[in-house]
Amino acid sequence: MSKRDYYEVLGVSKDASERDIKKAYKKLAMKYHPDRTKGDKSKEETFKEVKEAYEVLNNDQKRAAYDQYGHAAFEQGGHGGFGGGFGGGQGDFGDAFGDIFGDIFGGGRGRGGQSRARRGSDLRYNVELSLEDAVKGKSLEIKVPTYVACEPCDGSGAKKGTSAKTCSTCHGHGQVQMRQGLFAVQQTCPTCSGKGKVITDPCTSCRGQGRVEKTKTLSVKIPAGVDTGDRIRLSGEGEAGESGAPAGDLYVQVNVKDHPVFVRDENHLYCEVPISFTTAALGGEIEVPTLAGKVKLKVPKETQTGKMFRLRGKGVKSVRSSSTGDLMCKVVIETPVNLSGDQAELLRNLEEKMGKSSKKHSPKEKGFFDDVKKFFDDLKS
Repeated sequence: MSKRDYYEVLGVSKDASERDIKKAYKKLAMKYHPDRTKGDKSKEETFKEVKEAYEVLNNDQKRAAYDQYGHAAFEQGGHGGFGGGFGGGQGDFGDAFGDIFGDIFGGGRGRGGQSRARRGSDLRYNVELSLEDAVKGKSLEIKVPTYVACEPCDGSGAKKGTSAKTCSTCHGHGQVQMRQGLFAVQQTCPTCSGKGKVITDPCTSCRGQGRVEKTKTLSVKIPAGVDTGDRIRLSGEGEAGESGAPAGDLYVQVNVKDHPVFVRDENHLYCEVPISFTTAALGGEIEVPTLAGKVKLKVPKETQTGKMFRLRGKGVKSVRSSSTGDLMCKVVIETPVNLSGDQAELLRNLEEKMGKSSKKHSPKEKGFFDDVKKFFDDLKS
């Protein structure tokens, strides 16, 4: 009796991905597994066929040979060199079913079945910086309470001169198999908690954990240009794992404090600069602050309040860009206060003289009131 095409057996196309093949196999294995078909021989044979197809198509080397030579690649003396077939009697159903469903029920034997020791937790440390330090960069020391590897036992958890022993419950696999209805599922061994080993003589310093609490002092280099929300990763500086497992990472989270003069927006800085009425009207030169010191800014005559001036290259060079942003200065005309009688009289005289030609001296005011008049005229009509 000729065999069906393996792709047809699994119901996948010839260019199906490994993920698609595995997904199709799981679905069919669930449907035709002997534990669910209750002795139906035809479905048992279908399961063997499905399993055989999966074992070929899920192996890159076997799949390539099958695509080139077909079933002949796996016959005795076949071109592909995989002679001997697959067998596949009833005794290997449990292994096949366990392989594909172990990850669903928390199993997964890995190499030799033993679970790996769990990596230590990652930690976060919040650091608050001034805008100047964030822009220029800074080195600082931080103190981090964490777990570190126990020195007396070198992180193993076992008393010096002793070592952990293979778990007698799971025999070092870290998993035990249990029956739940139709399924045989794997669970973490309750004796060794999945480690595969048991410490019979624990270290007195860490009580068998392989780690102890300690406050570490670390030197952190903050790169120039960081901003709020950026974080710096220090590999291996997080919590030490149990029983000698690798440590997690430490993430230094940056928060930049508000600045009394500047507001940062990515690479650009913004600030407001007050100028006198006289400078705005007649023009002049003023000093404006930057993070590198004061610079001169020429203000043209007849400058209106709110005018924005751009100082190129006076902003920030962020960690994500090679270019430096700009400083945006908005001038705000400052109204004189605490005027003396003579000063107030001078302003009244100026207003009188300007009033005769207000259209010329106050174009915005004229335009505003023209718009207001038009608005009310439209309401009446």
